[in-house]
Amino acid sequence: MTEKQPMSLMDFVKAARARIAEVDPAELQKMMEEVDDLLLVDVREGSEHEQGHLKGAMLVPRGILEAAADPKYPKHQPELASARERPLAVYCATGGRSAMAALTLQLMGFKNVVNLAGGISRWQQEDRPVEKEARYV
Repeated sequence: MTEKQPMSLMDFVKAARARIAEVDPAELQKMMEEVDDLLLVDVREGSEHEQGHLKGAMLVPRGILEAAADPKYPKHQPELASARERPLAVYCATGGRSAMAALTLQLMGFKNVVNLAGGISRWQQEDRPVEKEARYV
């Protein structure tokens, strides 16, 4: 009998990607221009967000996503928690954390979630615009 190997981070990412929709930077930029109620969610850490983010993106670090998205949790994020019917796009640095975040949001009842394939790194490699502003919280 062979012992099953524990799952690695990339195993989790691969499993999530098999169950979510992904868009490339051109598709996301078009969505940002054409979809009025699109909610952009940056699931990176605050320090990463401050170094550059997509215009209008809401910062919800991956580590607090479930709490922020759960309207029954006392410290939820109202805009995110009430967005189950809105189109929603998530991103991180390279697309791994956000793939897992997209799956999590789907499991929490969010109906129209996409992940930015390649993350903000790919977005920037394609010379697409980012905003840089300090957030004081």
